[in-house]
Amino acid sequence: MAERSPKTLIVDDEMDTRLIIASVLELLAYDDFAEARDGEEALAMLRADAYGLVISDWVMPKVSGLELLETMRADRKLKRIPFIMVTAEGEERHIVRAMDAGATDFLIKPFETRDLEERVAKALGR
Repeated sequence: MAERSPKTLIVDDEMDTRLIIASVLELLAYDDFAEARDGEEALAMLRADAYGLVISDWVMPKVSGLELLETMRADRKLKRIPFIMVTAEGEERHIVRAMDAGATDFLIKPFETRDLEERVAKALGR
């Protein structure tokens, strides 16, 4: 029996980016996912349902991806969920900041399908 992929939460204020990530996940047979428009909505969803992976943009209104990550890492129930930070900011200081905050991995926009595939597989230990 094939291993079932964990439910993934895609968090980005840009609908196009959410659609791209969702399309790539579907191609990779990760078909159980939900979408949030910002970190505030994502936190509510994370507290209401079980997720096995979060893929989040950094720059968003209300609650940024970094704030979402920091809140998750401080929450006993959410701190172990793998978190992939996605951003157009590719400067080393941004990567270091995200990783210091507890990101599992980092993905720079624009990205290739294989880049997302590799990071998802790594985050899920596959």
